[in-house]
Formats: sequence, structure tokens, C-alpha cells
Amino acid sequence: MTGDTILETRGLTKEFKGFVAVDHVNLKVRRGAIHALIGPNGAGKTTTFNLLTRFLPPTSGTILFNGQDITRERPADVARRGVIRSFQISAVFPNLTVLENVRIALQRTLGTSFHFWKRERTLDVLNGRAMELLDRVDLAKFARVHAGELAYGRKRTLEIATTLAMDPELMLLDEPTAGMGHEDVDRVKALIQEVAAGRTVLMVEHNMSVVSGICDTITVMQRGSVLAEGPYGEVAANPQVIEAYMGATDAAGAIHG
Repeated sequence: MTGDTILETRGLTKEFKGFVAVDHVNLKVRRGAIHALIGPNGAGKTTTFNLLTRFLPPTSGTILFNGQDITRERPADVARRGVIRSFQISAVFPNLTVLENVRIALQRTLGTSFHFWKRERTLDVLNGRAMELLDRVDLAKFARVHAGELAYGRKRTLEIATTLAMDPELMLLDEPTAGMGHEDVDRVKALIQEVAAGRTVLMVEHNMSVVSGICDTITVMQRGSVLAEGPYGEVAANPQVIEAYMGATDAAGAIHG
């Protein structure tokens, strides 16, 4: 494993009562890259995410982060190493303000992480940093708004802000643009490019305009296995990839979303 590889899996496998959801996946994520996992529904992408973050234990195989074996570590320990993820379903605290959502993610910097019985004013020292993060993702004007009142696209943007608040070395984004309109997609795509500076991003994404526009490397999965890997132009022209997407091609024979 070279110094340029931040995350590697070797023979990563997950079986559920005889069904192989992830089948001997060998994955290498280059440090500082934006790397996408794509594939048809049921290809094993989210299950792979759950294995990488230890929300699921693998049946077999090895996971290495910065050269260290994290295969048997607890999810909290993996997160402390700097591997932080978002989820397909919006996961904000709807009854807290946008600012309060980010402050919760920042609490670990105080050494009193998630001690909810502390007086609220003890968290005021985090307001400056929280507002910096909200400004970075263009949510500062919504700081006092309850997160549940945000439009869907802005909720997903808030999730990226809270993920950033954890100061990740590796961000795992699970379908960050799912269910968004074009305007929100363009905003989040630009945001991912911005926050990728100085860190690594691994994302599951169905929107091919996002993948083709910002990703350095694309890994295509099918039926739990890696079908192809490389830059977008290379994998998009791969006949096996085109077949996996059931003929969703343009005139040039490339896949599209």
C-alpha cells in the first residue's frame, strides 16, 4: 500500500444468509481524489459504504485506512480516525436550528462531545466556527431556521456542513444529490468540489453529470463485484458497463444519467 492510497479493501465480502451482497471487492482510493462508486440499483454500493464505516461487519476481507487495518474496529473508532459519512436519507435534527445542528457536530472539539445535559451557553464558543462552515456552504442566512423547515436540497447541504464539522480526512457521501432539482444538483456538485480541497471524497452517486463533472476515478459495481474502474471516459465506453446500465447510452455509446 503506497502513501498515495488512503483507503484500500482486499477481498471485501458480505453475505446475508447465502446472498452475496459484496463479492471480493478490491478497492483503492487515492489520497486527495474524488472517487465515485456507481452501478445499477442493488449493485452493492451502499453495503460497501456500510462495511467501510463498520456499520456492518464483513464476512471476509480486509479494510485498510492510512495503512492501518480497521476491519474489526467499532464505527466510532473508525469515525475518530477521520472517516465520516453521510446517508441516503436526510439525517438532520429537524427541531434544532441549522446553527445548532452544526454545533452538535463540533462538540467533540470541546472534549465534551454529546453531553447534552451541559448548559447551552457552554456551546457558544462554537458559534464562530459553525457560522464559518455555514457560510462556506451558503447556509449562513438560514442559521436560525429550524432544519426541518429547509427545502430538501438545503437539508442535504446542511448534512455536508455537519460532515465537514467533524473534520474528516475521508468523506463518504451516499447519493448526495438524490432527489434534487437541477439547481440544487449544480450547487451541491460545486460544493463537493470545493470541500474536496485538502481531503478525499468517496461517493455513491447515480447522477452521471455529477460523476463525469467532478470525479477523478469511477468504480463500477454490478451484483456486488467490481465491473470496471478508471476515469469517466474510459468506463463510460466500456461495453460491459453499457450493458450493465441496460442500454442507457447516447449516440457515442457512453452511459449517461
